[in-house]
Amino acid sequence: MRRLLALGVGLVMIIAPNRIVDAAERIAFENPHAGRLRPQTRWVGRLKGVVFVYLFGRHPEQTSILKRPLTIIGLVMALVPRQSLGLGLELAYENPEELEVKPWVLPATRVLGACYLVIGIATVRATGLKDEDAAPANA
Repeated sequence: MRRLLALGVGLVMIIAPNRIVDAAERIAFENPHAGRLRPQTRWVGRLKGVVFVYLFGRHPEQTSILKRPLTIIGLVMALVPRQSLGLGLELAYENPEELEVKPWVLPATRVLGACYLVIGIATVRATGLKDEDAAPANA
């Protein structure tokens, strides 16, 4: 089920990045129409969609390459959400200083980071336990 959901999200990111960006701007900004996206932002969104579809379309075990980056990104977002949010806006928008982020976005960034961190650590631990179970015991 999770794999199917990830594939669906990836396909939407490829096909309709404008809809995702527009919805995210309406939800997150007090002044959603003030932002000027950098030219590459929508293409990067499409590339992320391609990566999602590629990784999750393959065998689930091959998504393990995501565990360390997810853990690191989650740690940074949880510990320094203001800087993480600022960097994200700087990368995506030509005028990030003009955007008024709604008050709930900063705590949500921290919570999302904590979720990424927990998922990343759980994935690392689960993979480690599988590797230990598969290893032959020394007798």
